[in-house]
Amino acid sequence: MTKRGTMQSGYEGSNVQVRVGAVSLPGTLVLPEGAKTVVLFAHGSGSSRLSPRNIYVASVLHEAGFGTLLFDLLTRKEDEVYDTRFDIDLLSQRLGGATDWLLERRISRDLKMAYFGASTGAAAALEASVDRPEIAAVVSRGGRPDLAWDYLERVSAPTLLIVGEWDEEVIELNRRALAKLRVEDKRLVIVPGATHLFEEPGTLEEAARAATDWFLKYAK
Repeated sequence: MTKRGTMQSGYEGSNVQVRVGAVSLPGTLVLPEGAKTVVLFAHGSGSSRLSPRNIYVASVLHEAGFGTLLFDLLTRKEDEVYDTRFDIDLLSQRLGGATDWLLERRISRDLKMAYFGASTGAAAALEASVDRPEIAAVVSRGGRPDLAWDYLERVSAPTLLIVGEWDEEVIELNRRALAKLRVEDKRLVIVPGATHLFEEPGTLEEAARAATDWFLKYAK
């Protein structure tokens, strides 16, 4: 059974258990009425489905008519192991497994999907998107796409990289990743006045708007 809850956007969500292989991962699925696209979120290392920044971005997407799935990429025990948090192959497998789980629910025959990744979750999102034609677009916020370096040339989904102006090292990593990507529709957006976590006033809102616009263009 699933329990109901209300997210920041005011939309009612279902508390679900995402079964991936031998593990069950807690998540929150929100489907606004008429939603034709679900954005799956991949959080960064040391974070979870309860990331306030990802929840905020999800709330903006709800207002634009998108569904969202926020879920834990790791079990509580796995998350206690530092190296596991940076195991991009494992994180990618979990995101891919969550995608399959959602497809099996057959919410809609025409359901589209997209990925939103933050920090290490962005690398997992890019890797997981490879060879998955159902993924219409990928957005990275403060991401580490360089950690998916060997997969970047095979990414086919339109990809948006969002980085804060003062996150200088990560900007350079994203610039290199942008050049490595072969997909035609790709872009790097640098948010003025933002550091890595987009904690400065107005910066997270700007990142959320950029992500929403990208999904509206490529995944709606």
